[in-house]
Amino acid sequence: MKISVTSLAFLTLASTTSAFSTAARFGGARAFSASALFGISTEQIGEAKTESFRLGFKSDGNAISPWHDIPLKGSKGYNMVVEIPKMTKAKMEIATKEESNPIAQDVKKGKLRDYHGPIFWNYGCLPQTWEDPNEEHPELKVFGDNDPIDVVEIGSKALEMGSVHEVKPLGVIAMIDDGELDWKVLAVAVDDPLAAEYNDIDDVPKAIQDGVREWFR
Repeated sequence: MKISVTSLAFLTLASTTSAFSTAARFGGARAFSASALFGISTEQIGEAKTESFRLGFKSDGNAISPWHDIPLKGSKGYNMVVEIPKMTKAKMEIATKEESNPIAQDVKKGKLRDYHGPIFWNYGCLPQTWEDPNEEHPELKVFGDNDPIDVVEIGSKALEMGSVHEVKPLGVIAMIDDGELDWKVLAVAVDDPLAAEYNDIDDVPKAIQDGVREWFR
């Protein structure tokens, strides 16, 4: 099944409530080093924990966009670009309005944004996806947030910022953030030991499901 905003026909709740769905079932994927396969490297510009920090992406020495140039699908599964490693606080994201879309720390009201505490999972996005701000969801009656689709990777390992990993989607939550639809795909890296146990959202412990829901509430 292809991942797109229009094909995400899931059970959802609006406002501050989110619901996981088992409507979409994705196949597993063979583990491999996506970064090595695509010949991708990263380059840091500026100092960490400052507004000048950027993590750029290169392939064959040329700047590329992690959003537009990395394929959505791997050999059998889906690629995730890691923005925020597990157990870190800085709210990093692909800068969608900058050339080549480097990773930068989000800024709000002139201040660098951090989570209230370390996030318990790896966080990133699916390349070559887009939540269309001109398309209204038929049930929720809200429009996309103009960003790539987010991924919450619940594996046992911390994944490096800027790395690309093939993941197995397990379920999805739909959130309404400032009146915009914001999908978050729950997934596990295919090379993580937990991938053998998790094949669907029903396999994920309720404590993890509730934890993800509450974290982003």
